[in-house]
Amino acid sequence: MGLFKTRQNKKYSYTPRYYKNNGEEGSPYAIKHKFDEYRTITVGKHNLKSKLNHALSDLKEKDPEVNRRILIIIAVLVLIFLFIIDFDLSIFFS
Repeated sequence: MGLFKTRQNKKYSYTPRYYKNNGEEGSPYAIKHKFDEYRTITVGKHNLKSKLNHALSDLKEKDPEVNRRILIIIAVLVLIFLFIIDFDLSIFFS
């Protein structure tokens, strides 16, 4: 009866009748992520080692604008949190 087996999805090889492939890759109905062409991790091979190497190389390239932006966001979130818990900031200023 197959109590412990999961049913496999059906696969169809649909190709549109009047589709002209003008040197493009794949089907016009292929689902792609919105920012895939801008990411460096998704370019090239999709194995784990290459993804890890790309991620480490992106981590080594430091951009001062991004670091500054992250620090500003963290500072604002900390101040909002301190405001919510009614922390008295006057202890830092004498």
